[in-house]
Amino acid sequence: MIKNREMLSMAEAEELIKKSGGSEETAGFIKKFTKISAKDAREMRKKLSDLGIMKLKEEQTVKITDFLPETGEELNKIFTGNLSEDETSKILDTVKQFI
Repeated sequence: MIKNREMLSMAEAEELIKKSGGSEETAGFIKKFTKISAKDAREMRKKLSDLGIMKLKEEQTVKITDFLPETGEELNKIFTGNLSEDETSKILDTVKQFI
């Protein structure tokens, strides 16, 4: 039964699976692709949201948290439109705090 619909990064999903008694196999598979902890993922998503960038939606903050882009080119692959240099710089500076 679905109790709540919320966007989660892979690190947060892994943590939720472990806490809810889900499959260790699934959690192990997700762990192969996560680069940061669930705590850091939540903190990064909060910091990205606090930047106040209008183009930055919840889905994109989750993808940024999952992929941890290091260049403007990598970051622009997440967005359908282009970001300004200032927006790109703010996002990448935030990501660098967690790498």
